[in-house]
Amino acid sequence: MSEDLYQEIILDHYKNPRGKKVEIDSLAQSYQVNPTCGDEVTVEVGQNPDGTLLVSYDGQGCSISQASASVMSELINGKTPAEAAPIQEAFMELMKSKGQLEPDEEVLEDAIAFAGVSKYPARIKCALISWMALSDAQIKAQLTATTTTRSG
Repeated sequence: MSEDLYQEIILDHYKNPRGKKVEIDSLAQSYQVNPTCGDEVTVEVGQNPDGTLLVSYDGQGCSISQASASVMSELINGKTPAEAAPIQEAFMELMKSKGQLEPDEEVLEDAIAFAGVSKYPARIKCALISWMALSDAQIKAQLTATTTTRSG
């Protein structure tokens, strides 16, 4: 895919965010901030009755951070935790690749647009902030579920 198409995908998600400020029955949330550039995001995680994930986010920052949150929300919503894990892992690997990894479009879909971002260390944090918040919220949700189960 060309850099132009990648930029179009990022701009589309930035201008037309998916999953932003969606009302969900939240099990946990995580607020993350990148003090270097001021990007902020809060990711909320919930679960449908069938066990699939509900993800919503709110935040402000550069086009990369906000587009990444939108892509993350679109990719993870409606997936089971087991289905979401390889997507999250693939995105983390892509961001650590320094532009050397050929992204798997079947797994990452629109997230492949961030392949170019991985070449720029200062921008990697922008792309990762929502994904880190998602992981943190998932851990908190598991702890909440465990605590609730034990005390019940």
